[in-house]
Amino acid sequence: MLAMNLTAAAFGERLRGSRSADGSLPMREIFKLGKEYAQLPPTEIEQLLDGATHEERVGAVSVMGHQAQRKQTTPDRLRELYEIYLRRTDRIATWDLVDVSAHHVVGRYLFDKPRDVLYGLARSPLPQERRIAIFCTLHFLRHGQVDDTFALAEILADDDHLMLASTTGGMLREAGKTDRARLLDHLDRYAATAPRVLLRAAIEHLEPEQRRHYLALGR
Repeated sequence: MLAMNLTAAAFGERLRGSRSADGSLPMREIFKLGKEYAQLPPTEIEQLLDGATHEERVGAVSVMGHQAQRKQTTPDRLRELYEIYLRRTDRIATWDLVDVSAHHVVGRYLFDKPRDVLYGLARSPLPQERRIAIFCTLHFLRHGQVDDTFALAEILADDDHLMLASTTGGMLREAGKTDRARLLDHLDRYAATAPRVLLRAAIEHLEPEQRRHYLALGR
């Protein structure tokens, strides 16, 4: 059996070969390929991030996400992936790229480490970095940790950027599944000034009467 060609060029060639007759390339095919190339070296991942097409960048972050989750991935490699991720936010700059991978790469790396960097990202002028900060906490939420989600949501409480509001609200909603009292406390303090789309996402799982109450407070 021939060894797999673990290069950005080979990945790109496979991407082009996966296009349908009309030229479209379903995301599921890119994710499937990302899993297949989960051992792609960091230097090749960066080359993919620098690719000319959005599909190449989706492929790159898919590879990073799969690689970060592999049991065989060493702590040093996970750190490399994390460092690439935060260094290349110029290329990881759309909501779909962040949502495919931030929790797997950034969240997983920071799980047992200080998370101060997230608070810097939450105050970044770049919306993709603010989204990374809040979305990566999904990894913490899946382990019952809600503190950073609520703290970052306070920083982003009135951020109405298209890339932020629904995501912040969604993370609050998920945190509320673990600690409903803290969600209600957050809403009591911020519902009146929160962007409408954030508020609607955050209250989605509340009782109808509670939803009406917070919507009436909202701007």
